[in-house]
Amino acid sequence: MSQKKRILLAVVLIVVLIAAVLLLESLRAKIIAKDRDVSLNPGDIPVYMDGELLAAVNSEDLADLQMVQFTDAEQGKVQEGWLVMDIMEKYFETRHFSDSLKFVISSSSRNKSIALTWDEIAEPENMVMFDLSGRGTLKLVSKLEKLDIRDEWIQDVDKIEIIEP
Repeated sequence: MSQKKRILLAVVLIVVLIAAVLLLESLRAKIIAKDRDVSLNPGDIPVYMDGELLAAVNSEDLADLQMVQFTDAEQGKVQEGWLVMDIMEKYFETRHFSDSLKFVISSSSRNKSIALTWDEIAEPENMVMFDLSGRGTLKLVSKLEKLDIRDEWIQDVDKIEIIEP
């Protein structure tokens, strides 16, 4: 086999590998996301993965979910809302989530964000949940040590980004 044919074969193999990786990534995103027509409306919280809008969390969808509550350790006030785990199960096939899958939940108006793993979110004892603030926006609260006091809460949540490790 000549040198030219080897180089051509190598280039073809590289192109095929790149195409296969892109196809698998596209399929993975479709497997994780339930079949939905995603449109973003005012007040929705977009959920992105690799820059692609996969879901839009809205308050009407939360009304169908079971509410949970806990008393915060700092002020002894009851925090009541919806588990992030339940919200993700409504929009995604969470059985495909790995424990190390990261969720970055942020508030652009507060310039705050936090990264949580699926393992942290999916543990019911951590009570990772969205609670309605006094202004009607969602705030992220939890019993996790890194989210257990008011200064650590993410108020006015406006974006969720899913990042694979």
